[in-house]
Amino acid sequence: MWLFRSFVFLLVLCLLHQSNSSFIRLNNNGFEDIIIVIDPSVPEDEKIIEQIQDMVTTASTYLFEATERRFFFKNVSILIPENWKENHRYKRPKHENYEHADVIVAPPTLPGRDEPYTKQFTECGEKGEHIHFTPDFLLGKNQNEYGPPGRLFVHEWAHLRWGVFDEYNEDQPFYRAKSKKIEATRCSTGISGINRVYKCQGGSCITRTCRIDSKTKLYEKDCQFFPDKVQTEKASIMFTQSIDSVVEFCNEKTHNQEAPSLQNKKCNFRSTWEVISSSEDFNNTIPMVTPPPPPVFSLLKINQRIVCLVLDKSESMASYDRLNQMNQAAKYFLLQIVENGSWVGMVHFDSTATIVNKPIQIISSDERNTLLATLPTYAWGGTSICSGIKSAFQVIGELSPHLDGSEVVLLTDGEDYTASSCIDEVKRSGAIVHFIALGTAADKAVIEMSKITGGHHFYASDKAQNNGLIDAFGDLTSGNTELSQKSLQLESKGLTLNSNPWMNDTVIIDSTVGKDTFFLITWNRLPPSISLWDPSGTIMENFTVDETSKMAYLSIPGTAKVGTWAYSLQAKANPETLTITVTSRAANSSVPPITLNAKMNKDINSFPSPMIVYAEILQGFLPVLGANVTAIIESQSGHTEVLELLDNGAGADSFKNDGVYSRYFTAYTENGSYSLKVWAHGGANTARLSLQPPLNRAAYIPGWVVNGEIEANPPRPETDEDTQTTLEDFSRTVSGGAFVVSQVPHPEYLLDDLHPPSQITDLDATLQEDEIILTWTAPGDNFDVGKAQHYIIKISGSILDLRDSFDDALQVNTTDLSPKEANSKEIFAFKPENISEENATHIFIAIKSIDKSNLTSK
Repeated sequence: MWLFRSFVFLLVLCLLHQSNSSFIRLNNNGFEDIIIVIDPSVPEDEKIIEQIQDMVTTASTYLFEATERRFFFKNVSILIPENWKENHRYKRPKHENYEHADVIVAPPTLPGRDEPYTKQFTECGEKGEHIHFTPDFLLGKNQNEYGPPGRLFVHEWAHLRWGVFDEYNEDQPFYRAKSKKIEATRCSTGISGINRVYKCQGGSCITRTCRIDSKTKLYEKDCQFFPDKVQTEKASIMFTQSIDSVVEFCNEKTHNQEAPSLQNKKCNFRSTWEVISSSEDFNNTIPMVTPPPPPVFSLLKINQRIVCLVLDKSESMASYDRLNQMNQAAKYFLLQIVENGSWVGMVHFDSTATIVNKPIQIISSDERNTLLATLPTYAWGGTSICSGIKSAFQVIGELSPHLDGSEVVLLTDGEDYTASSCIDEVKRSGAIVHFIALGTAADKAVIEMSKITGGHHFYASDKAQNNGLIDAFGDLTSGNTELSQKSLQLESKGLTLNSNPWMNDTVIIDSTVGKDTFFLITWNRLPPSISLWDPSGTIMENFTVDETSKMAYLSIPGTAKVGTWAYSLQAKANPETLTITVTSRAANSSVPPITLNAKMNKDINSFPSPMIVYAEILQGFLPVLGANVTAIIESQSGHTEVLELLDNGAGADSFKNDGVYSRYFTAYTENGSYSLKVWAHGGANTARLSLQPPLNRAAYIPGWVVNGEIEANPPRPETDEDTQTTLEDFSRTVSGGAFVVSQVPHPEYLLDDLHPPSQITDLDATLQEDEIILTWTAPGDNFDVGKAQHYIIKISGSILDLRDSFDDALQVNTTDLSPKEANSKEIFAFKPENISEENATHIFIAIKSIDKSNLTSK
């Protein structure tokens, strides 16, 4: 019996990209602007650069032939760490940084596990996040097990660019085919080999035929498929590209729709070539007549950060306390966020621009205080955004005639119809523009500048209690700084107090952070009384109170004590708005801190299409499971929606227990900008670190069959798939940036029900005597919210009949099955009836859910 199963997937790198953050472009059949970064933790070895170039060059030819002369690699940037030696060949990067990496060269997820993999947590046909290679793999230490790097790069590229999945399955390596034979999970079935148990102990090895397990009716757990070294079969690259004869993706003719592969499960049994050939890339190209040129490589070395603050002091900034809010956030950035060693300048602008500070290198608190003293103190005049940007370019030009890789942080509260006049100059400059829009008027031209230069774009509400402006500045850490040097936000919270003057709560400082811990408190009217106690109950004194900017702050010397810190703020005005922000850095450069990153799946959307919120929690390379994760989505008029994010492999969440927590968002209330903020909390009894290897990883070949004999590869380091480490309490909060929604109707024209239940993606089945026990996660009335009305379950002896003619298949009696609330666990048992003898051991089961408006799930 072959049944739909859930799959487990692991995400292991430290950066969650903003949506659509890759700069890759397809130009005349060639992929341009690919960014490959070498992590700062990789020991210096120029041979790694050579191997990257060799890998991409050979991959380009292999990709060209595999895609029927349609695609190749045109130009690639290799980003070299700041701590590597200078070399005359290395240039300064422009927009290239870790946040936009397509390929990351970094240590393995677990010691000794050098398998390449692609970070994917979205659906079939959607682009992945990035590819991860280890230095040892690139240096050729695992070619027998994984194949040549160039061929493997094409395997991973198909994951990354076209959203296809693997055609092997280590969790279900065998299945029972229609032919009644037990087959290895592969594509195509023309790949020949033998199924054997191969074990070695004390220098001697035994080989024996595989036995059939009496429960599963499949081969025993230790049975493995050993492919023949010499083959004639051409497909498929997504099964194993390391076979010499394999030069194609599986297509409609060669695809194995019976195999329990992730490709079949995620892509509705379509072949990898069908998915690729329906992509935008494919539809925008035609096959080439002549072979492509070899790739062109740029070697770029990270340099010291150069940033210029461009701050709006136009007349409108006097409204809603905006000037003061800007100064609070800018002081926070200068005191805590910008890293030591960085160069910082400042420009103020209204209808003209003024250079206030030429670049100052941040070495100590003296330089930070110099910059603090020059923040704008009054608001007057018009708004000339281009004047501010051009002055920033002058400031940066004091250090270098080239602006490449420098950053402009632009904050404005208004639109400027002349802003588009400097888009071309910004594009040519090589600088990165980060845009923070305060209030509802986000200038479209500046959003465009931000996008084309790889900058961040934030929408910050006028409502001080939402802390949006401080969160936005807090997110502007350097894209190329080592993780141990980044400031991480542990808390960000605000309240408007009326009858009750108290704001009391706690902040957890876990052992992975504690260095440079910084407490920031702001108010609207009068300074509150502030009490802060460390975990031992000692009260913290010496807050610096800045009454002009309505803020108080305290830096904890050394490393802050691990544990629960308590604070109590008492408002001295009624009403009053108070906020608290707490940040810290890694306590130890050799112990990666727990990180939280968040994004939406799109930057721009239109009603009623759903969006997905993603939040990822990692410690270094490993996912954190079991945390409580909450998203707050705020519209520009201040309406907020709270969502609990889940890592349950159901609804919007593609993979269970991968450290990525997800949820659909459909509660649009108006047109315009929305901002995302995410909180995560891990309790010592719930949060745990997963030590599972990544799921979408290159197929490990246990050995080859040569002249009928097995030539085994070294065994892969064993990892207990269920190994998890309990974590201490921790808390994190992060801004997820902004997105824009259009075509939202007026509330009185909103239909009650526009969305069906989400597709059930984790249907599983077990056989107990003569009953089949089904389990799945309940969908909702609207995707993954609410409760469905009823289920329809059908069975068939043919998986394709079930897919293509669901309505005609045999229906299971579900009269007594009433749906539970979304995300609850459903269990249902039934006895299969009217199944022919020939299909008695080969049953396929599918399920749909229907809501009260008769809308039907996939």
